[in-house]
Amino acid sequence: MQKKLHNVEHEVGSGNVFADLGIPHAEEALAKAQLARAICLLIEAESLTQKTVAQRIGIDQPKVSALMRGRLTEFSTDRLLRFLLRLGHDVKINIRLQKARSSPAQLEVAMV
Repeated sequence: MQKKLHNVEHEVGSGNVFADLGIPHAEEALAKAQLARAICLLIEAESLTQKTVAQRIGIDQPKVSALMRGRLTEFSTDRLLRFLLRLGHDVKINIRLQKARSSPAQLEVAMV
């Protein structure tokens, strides 16, 4: 038997969990998380071991493990972009004018 819930309070997020949590530099944190996710998806798609990935991108295996577990403090956005290149994938950066000057600029990562 299913119960219907009425008057459930909830808050709609902004689309950036880091901003919602008040984390400094939220846009960069989101971009890093999205880049790390893209790297993990590529590793899974190619069935690569952490050791193989480490050799290809020039870091040690424990750092690959940290990356795959979302521990990103020692990885800059630039470094994550270089990892994607070393894994044999193109990286394309699009720069466009903000739609509305009143809204904050956005940094977006998308896989195609």
